[in-house]
Amino acid sequence: MYQDETLVCEDCGAEFVFTAGEQEFYAEKGLVNKPKRCPACRKTRRQNNRRRGPRKMYDAVCSKCGAQTQVPFKPIEGKEVYCKDCFMAMHAQATVE
Repeated sequence: MYQDETLVCEDCGAEFVFTAGEQEFYAEKGLVNKPKRCPACRKTRRQNNRRRGPRKMYDAVCSKCGAQTQVPFKPIEGKEVYCKDCFMAMHAQATVE
């Protein structure tokens, strides 16, 4: 059903093979886009992403319980912000409904 396909890496321009096995794996996971980077560039990109360090956190007040909390995005005035506990409780309730 699947056949090996030669693709060109978006980063380094090298050709690489998108194997039939990889295509089958992508299909099983519901992935529809072909890889844009060769295995070496994907590995380098993952390693560089890990080196970024911790995310910048911003102080906020939970809109539901009023607790002081920190969030990984800059809060916008007028938009609700929730602490982790309230967010998780709301998420759990939404998945039950």
